Amino acid sequence: MTVLPVMALGVSTWPLVDGIERLHGPVTVVRRCLDLTELLAAARAGLGRAALVAEGAEDLTASLLEQIRLGGAALLVMEGHDHRRLAGLGAVVVPERADPQDAAQLVEEAVAAASAAPSAVGYSDVVAPDPARETAVPAGAAAQADSDLDGAEPPSVRRTGRIVAVWGPTGAPGRTTVAVNLAAELALLGQDTALVDADTYGPSVAAALGMLDEAAGLAQACRLADQGRLDGAALRRTAADVAVAGRTVRVLTGLTRQDRWPELRSSAVAAVLERSAHEFGTTVVDCGFALETDEEFTVDTMAPRRHAAALTVLERADVVVAVGAADTIGVPRLLKGLPEVAASAPGARLVVAVNKLRRSAAGRSPELGIREAWARFGSGPAVELFVPWDPEALDEALLAGAVLAETAAGSPVRAAFRTLAERVLSPPEAPGEEGDPPVRGTRLGGRIGAWLRR
Repeated sequence: MTVLPVMALGVSTWPLVDGIERLHGPVTVVRRCLDLTELLAAARAGLGRAALVAEGAEDLTASLLEQIRLGGAALLVMEGHDHRRLAGLGAVVVPERADPQDAAQLVEEAVAAASAAPSAVGYSDVVAPDPARETAVPAGAAAQADSDLDGAEPPSVRRTGRIVAVWGPTGAPGRTTVAVNLAAELALLGQDTALVDADTYGPSVAAALGMLDEAAGLAQACRLADQGRLDGAALRRTAADVAVAGRTVRVLTGLTRQDRWPELRSSAVAAVLERSAHEFGTTVVDCGFALETDEEFTVDTMAPRRHAAALTVLERADVVVAVGAADTIGVPRLLKGLPEVAASAPGARLVVAVNKLRRSAAGRSPELGIREAWARFGSGPAVELFVPWDPEALDEALLAGAVLAETAAGSPVRAAFRTLAERVLSPPEAPGEEGDPPVRGTRLGGRIGAWLRR
């Protein structure tokens, strides 16, 4: 007989656990915790396979539930102790009238369901909704859970919209400019569009749009998601409505200070993205450049990680727009970063855009030079879009806190962003033969080749 150790929190659980102990079955109580801190410590030490919670449940958040699950324990909550909110985060509800035999059965089924879930926990957390699967509810608890949650929001949120991540390597390739103008063009094409600033190093969407009343909208949404209170109405209240060329874009602004990055935990960011994809047609996310996962090798593996937000965005994205600067530094950085982006965004369509295209930095034939280097040294998708460099038009838009569709509607750079929006909305094309580059021996191609061979 396999023993299933259980940790209990709250005096309301004591009569039930006393009855479970008298059954002398596989379920046994190993720790009666006096407070939530003791329960978390016991869970992180791996003392139990399940946690039964009553008093103290109101203090549990998605981040704390993640710590319990990372310790290998399933969570069960007694009815009446904030059970509706916790059920929305994936907890199993124990009915108030359940006898010890029923409670023991729920524990066994909850542990079995947790064991059947993927064991590796990465940047897409177990508490975040997933469009491909529903939250697991043990069979014995299904009928009761339906009645308990009558009128409450379902635990999982099925995605109906798309998530578009805008990524670029370090060195200011123009991620924010691309993200802001892409969101504007998508709105002008009739999309119900949201714009999210998830950059934990240089959040600047609010500044680009001239939003003086900045309030870290994404951090507020993550806080609601962590508490299990982020529904559609709450998301729309948190997002700021910004008028763009006669259309409206919902904006979740970024952090007001860089040291606030621990507020963007992976599980909360994932929940916000899934809710946004459920509420809006397209969600454009400006994410950070850093994708290193060596933060995993820290002593405290449950601590927040600064790169988790960017990795979570890429993992959840349907389309990734990879942006690089058109010069001898920006193109090699983009080429070297694409394999890591592809590995971080499995299943996403990758659209490569080279920004700031100009002869002064890329030679007399800048586009041909980049295509040559790409054909010779690139291993991923071809460049789909070249965005010309127009500093006067871009500076005018930035000074006005507007987008190019408002300040330079007829400019070539605005036309490039319009094309990018159309490509994001269009179905992916079948890959074809690239063949030889149209020209060889360009000055830019030679410089990039030398850089990449180092």
